[in-house]
Amino acid sequence: MRFYSTRNRNEPYGFAEAVVRGLAPDGGLFVPEEIPCFRPSVAASLGGMSFQDVAYETVRPFVADDIPDAKLAEIVSEAFTFHAPLVPVGAPDTGGGRFVLELFHGPTAAFKDFGARFMARAFAYFRRNENRPLKILVATSGDTGGAVANGFYMVEGINVTVLYPKGRVSALQERQIAGLGGNINAIAVEGSFDDCQRLAKAALGDSELNKRFALSSANSINIARLVPQAVYYVSAAGALKKRGGEARRVFCVPSGNLGNLTAGMYAAKMGAPVDLFVAASNINKTFPEYLSGGSYKPRESVATISNAMDVGSPSNFERLSSHWTADELKSLILGVSVNDDDTRVAIKAVYDEYGYVLDPHGAVGWQAVTRLALQGGSTPRVELGSFGAGAKRRLIPKPQDAVTVLATAHPAKFAHVVEPLVGPVKRPPCLEEAMGKTVHSVTITPDYEALKAVL
Repeated sequence: MRFYSTRNRNEPYGFAEAVVRGLAPDGGLFVPEEIPCFRPSVAASLGGMSFQDVAYETVRPFVADDIPDAKLAEIVSEAFTFHAPLVPVGAPDTGGGRFVLELFHGPTAAFKDFGARFMARAFAYFRRNENRPLKILVATSGDTGGAVANGFYMVEGINVTVLYPKGRVSALQERQIAGLGGNINAIAVEGSFDDCQRLAKAALGDSELNKRFALSSANSINIARLVPQAVYYVSAAGALKKRGGEARRVFCVPSGNLGNLTAGMYAAKMGAPVDLFVAASNINKTFPEYLSGGSYKPRESVATISNAMDVGSPSNFERLSSHWTADELKSLILGVSVNDDDTRVAIKAVYDEYGYVLDPHGAVGWQAVTRLALQGGSTPRVELGSFGAGAKRRLIPKPQDAVTVLATAHPAKFAHVVEPLVGPVKRPPCLEEAMGKTVHSVTITPDYEALKAVL
C-alpha cells in the first residue's frame, strides 16, 4: 500500500518510509491511498477471534508491502501482551446499555500503550540495517509521553526526546515521561501542549536539523501510532455484535488531538460493525463546534482536569478531512463538550450508582452520552453501514443502543481529581513503580531556537 501526504497526492511513500519520516516533507500527515476493507471471512469472524488475531488482520493490509507476515505476527505478539476488556456498566443482557472499554491495562496504564509498543517494534525492524542513530521527537499533553518513553526505552540506536507542558501534566505522568533516563530525554516547555506540538513540528520540518540527525515523530501524527489503535475498536465492535440483540453500536471517544477518533473511523471504514461515533471533548471544543455546524477554528488550549485532551488545534483534523468531506464528518460523528464541573459530577455519579471508577477523560465521555440521552433522541444520527455513502438520518441515542465509552487511562493516574470524589483508588503495580522515580528534565521557553539549542 502507498501513503501520501495530506497536502500532496502526487508523491507516494511506502509504509516504512512514512513511519520513519513521521511527518511528510511538506508538513502534511501521511494517509493511506485507501482505507482497506476486511476480507468477508475475517469480517464475519471478528467476534470470535483473539485480540492478537484481530490485531494481525487489522494492521496487515496497511503494512503487508513492508513487513513480512511472520514478522508482523511476531511484532503483534510482543506488542499486545495485554487486552482491552469490554466492561458492562449498567448494561442489561438485552445487548444494549452502557459499556466501558478499558484501555489502561498496558505498562503505562493508558491507551497510548497500544500504538507506542507497536511503533517501537516497527521502528526497530525498519532500522535493523541502519548505523545512523535516530532521534524521535514527541509532544505530549500527558499520556503519550509516558507510553512512548516506555515503548522505546533501551531500544538500541533510537533516542527519544519528549516535550511536555510544564505544570500541566500530573505528577505521575511527569515521572513516567522524565523518570526513565537512558535513551529517553524530557523537556518541560513553559507553555501549552499546542506549543509543544508546534515546536516538534518545526524541528521535524527543519532541513538543517534533518541533515545533522535522522529525525522522526512518535505522536499520533505518525501513521504507525494511529493504525494499531484501530485494533481495539474492531475487537470491541465484534464482541458487541456477537452479544446479539437489536442494539446499534455507538462508540464515545474522549477527544483531544483526534488520533484515537481517527483510528476508530479507520476501523469502521474497514468493516468493523460500528454505527456511530461521539467525539467528547472538554472545554477545548474546537472539533465539537465544527461538528455542530460551525467552521473549523483552531485556538489556544485551556488547562482542564482532563489534561490529555487540552488541545485547541488538533493535528489529526487534517487527516480526517483528507478522507471525509465536511458534510460526511458532520453526519458521521456527534460532538459534545463537557466542562470540569460536569466531569466531576459524572465521576461521582457513576461510582455511587455502579461502584465503577472513571478517570476524568472517560468521565467526559460518559457525561457526553448522558447529555445526548437526556435530549430525548433529538440529535441527528446516521446508519454507517457504508460509512457515508447514501446514509439515512436517524435519531440517537435510544435505550436499546449499545453505547461504549472509551476509558483511556487508569483513574489512579488522576488521583488528585478522582479521590476527593470517590475515596482512595488503588494503583496498579506499574503506577506504583512509576511514582518511585525521580524527574530529570530540562525547562525551556516555547521558542524554537531554545528547543534547537537543546537538541
